[in-house]
Amino acid sequence: MTVTDDSGGSQESSADTEYDLIIVGAGPAGLSAGIFARRAGLSCIILEKGVPGGQVLTSPKIENYPGFSEIEGMKLMEVMAEHARTYAEIREGEEVTRVVKVGDKFEFTTTSGRFVSRAILLATGSYHSKLEVPGENKLSGRGVSYCATCDGYFFKQKAVVVVGGGNTALTDALHLHSIGCSVTIVHRRDTFRADKHLQESVSERGISVRYDTVVDEIVGDESVSAVKLRNVKTGAEEEKATGGVFIAVGELPSSQLASELGVKMDAGGFVDVDISFRTSAPFVYAAGDVAGGIRQIVAAVHGGAAAALSAFEDLTRPYFSRSA
Repeated sequence: MTVTDDSGGSQESSADTEYDLIIVGAGPAGLSAGIFARRAGLSCIILEKGVPGGQVLTSPKIENYPGFSEIEGMKLMEVMAEHARTYAEIREGEEVTRVVKVGDKFEFTTTSGRFVSRAILLATGSYHSKLEVPGENKLSGRGVSYCATCDGYFFKQKAVVVVGGGNTALTDALHLHSIGCSVTIVHRRDTFRADKHLQESVSERGISVRYDTVVDEIVGDESVSAVKLRNVKTGAEEEKATGGVFIAVGELPSSQLASELGVKMDAGGFVDVDISFRTSAPFVYAAGDVAGGIRQIVAAVHGGAAAALSAFEDLTRPYFSRSA
């Protein structure tokens, strides 16, 4: 095992590209894990299929991350990545296409090479299901949002539309209503799928609902100005003015590698972890959005740090049997 002193510092790849810990994903969880793993004395590398940052890169403004009263998502991730690079190597454009357990090691195949490690930390994130309608991609981050708790504050006192009928959609609608937004829920079915208490809260607060309705287009030049709606039963069409569209039609974890490793996952496909971010498989850890829970930057950073320290504990003492 390669040991580093407390000052950290970038490390060079070994000839056989073998590490104590390989972190897959360079979002907030992965970057935090890299810092804590190296400071604990583990040799590690972060493999990222794109560029560091994850979904945070699409956030135009962040105001709820401690230490920054206001910062662009891209800038925040640049700061985090720069910090992480002082400790661990980040390989950008290094997509992991396959990982298998061979004996007591993990063997990784990537788009450009092969890596081996004693432990693996999955920080592969998740992605939001989209409506796939005109205007959605163009106006993403400019009135189109997939996270009410992240972006809702910027829409205080404005009219907004929430799309969806599950727990997330109704929770988002209640949150937005509580901060002063005029909320309309658009749902393609005639009943909600959300829990009864959420439905009752929506009704009690008098939040407007358009059942049997879909969004056909999101309208706007520099930012969202309206949505084009269509009733799926009557065919009636309407253009409704709005300052924002919050899409809550599902979120899918990037858990393919977890599935290949055979770790336990919940009904939604998110990796099941314990309080220390250990999975059901020895020496496999998961943190950030792929592990579900609170999908906030600060939670991902905590998860990455905790998972890295769990890996350190397990790799430096006989916590598990290596043959497990």
